Amino acid sequence: MRASQFFISTLKEAPSDAEIVSHKFMMRAGMIKRLGSGIYTYMPLGLRVIRKVENIIREEMNRAGAIELLMPVVQPAELWQETGRWQKYGPELLRVKDRHGRDFIIQPTSEEVVTDVARSEIKSYRQLPVNFYHFQTKFRDERRPRFGLMRGREFTMKDAYSFDRDAEGMRKSYQIMYDAYVRIFTRFGLQFRAVAADNGAIGGTGSHEFHVIAETGEDALVYCPHSDYAANMEAAEALAHPQARAVSTQAMEKVATPGKKTMEEVAVFFGLPLTKLVKFIAVMRKGETETAPDRFAIILLRGDHELNEVKTQKRLGEFRFASDDEIVTHTGCRPGYLGPVGLKDVDIFADHAVEAMSDFVCGANEAGYHLKGVNWERDVPLPKIITDFRNVVAGDPSPDGKGTLAIQRGIEVGHVFQLGDCYSASMKATYLDESGKPQLMQMGCYGIGVTRILGAAIEQNFDDKGIIWPTAIAPFEVVLCPMGYDRSAMVKEAADKLHADLQQAGVDVILDDRGERPGVMFADWELIGVPHRVVIGERGLKEGKLEYQGRRDTVATNVDSGEMVAFVRNQLAKQS
Repeated sequence: MRASQFFISTLKEAPSDAEIVSHKFMMRAGMIKRLGSGIYTYMPLGLRVIRKVENIIREEMNRAGAIELLMPVVQPAELWQETGRWQKYGPELLRVKDRHGRDFIIQPTSEEVVTDVARSEIKSYRQLPVNFYHFQTKFRDERRPRFGLMRGREFTMKDAYSFDRDAEGMRKSYQIMYDAYVRIFTRFGLQFRAVAADNGAIGGTGSHEFHVIAETGEDALVYCPHSDYAANMEAAEALAHPQARAVSTQAMEKVATPGKKTMEEVAVFFGLPLTKLVKFIAVMRKGETETAPDRFAIILLRGDHELNEVKTQKRLGEFRFASDDEIVTHTGCRPGYLGPVGLKDVDIFADHAVEAMSDFVCGANEAGYHLKGVNWERDVPLPKIITDFRNVVAGDPSPDGKGTLAIQRGIEVGHVFQLGDCYSASMKATYLDESGKPQLMQMGCYGIGVTRILGAAIEQNFDDKGIIWPTAIAPFEVVLCPMGYDRSAMVKEAADKLHADLQQAGVDVILDDRGERPGVMFADWELIGVPHRVVIGERGLKEGKLEYQGRRDTVATNVDSGEMVAFVRNQLAKQS
């Protein structure tokens, strides 16, 4: 490839709406162009990266036995109504009508369509297992699209869906896909971590997320440095406190605390750490029937801990946070001074860490007052239900007993789910077993955010000059930068020959024949992030030398002209 025959359009400054590193550099490097809120045109450089990402995924999916097809972007509402997701999915689901007034959606995912394919085409156990996958445009109507490709509305994903005869087969298919994902992300050249996760809106019985490690990541990843334990914050288990509750040493005392409403204010007032305070969280649990009223309840946490809403929903069912008026109705006190002592006819739940507390501080259920020296069983009964309601923190014991937990940031780019029969049951996707009886197919679902990979890779690999692509997904592996290509016959001849020789050797190389000044040329390719650069100049050629420099290298290496092809291939092999 020659730069003069390609399209390169770099900017010195990022647009004002570009917020994070990947968004800024992709806009400046001319890889994407904003069309509308959360909607981008993928320019030639960006599309080359996307195609390389897709090719790696396709090779590994095929290697794992999956079969490629292509399902439509526009899907009829009837399928989503069968599974109930037409109502449940919420405003992110873009609903449209055709000219006849029929309802359709612009798909964010394809579980319904692929299940419809399976129930129509799979009749016998002999046709199972099978795994279908595709690359397709998705649309999710994000309330606040931001961060470029990281949280856009239109994007590209690879979806795969496995169908098996039973749960054991589903687990085998799941493991095959999990292993394929490990190979895929390894081949991308990215530092990543697979973590146990919650299934969320997709449904099912078990899942893992794949995250690219980056300090700018939105997600907190919990892991044990001394074992294989890893989970996202939503799914990470906080164990019961390992030590028995300390014996009380104080009498309970009511103390005036005028204007001290927050945990931090109360802790400073008493001169105590947050670990000695109990946090009161009021919620309304959804009624057991459609007509039943919501039920008031409280959850108690240690003052330094945060509520995990996913865990809470699993333990209490669907819930929302109570309003101030609802809190007053059920406790007789406004927020800021609430506690468990003396409450009657209220469901009280507590986190494990709260059970281990003694001589703690909590609200007195009277405006302007708190209680100190409070102890379980002496001053207030232990809540009947004590379980894990909180986010873990660094230093908590690992659930596998092999050390303590650490936390790092990550960007979710892949997710694998064990769906079971949550779609096949609602859509009646069955097959006939050996005895001729209909059985529900057991499903798995496996996604990779293809376009999101670009943003995540940049967030992990950049410097102040620009992007540093891993070789496997770089728009070009090597760039040739000739000094005075349009002025020196010697340089032009050497550059053209090296370009041809590298192409012959199977290297994805671009020759910058634009005649730009060296500073401009170097700045462009450092911004674009091509990982390997060869500089060709008259002075070096007279000495039989060319100059190689990797994108992360601080100094260049002189290489004999006749050895450069072999040298470059060796550098590429090191990173494959």
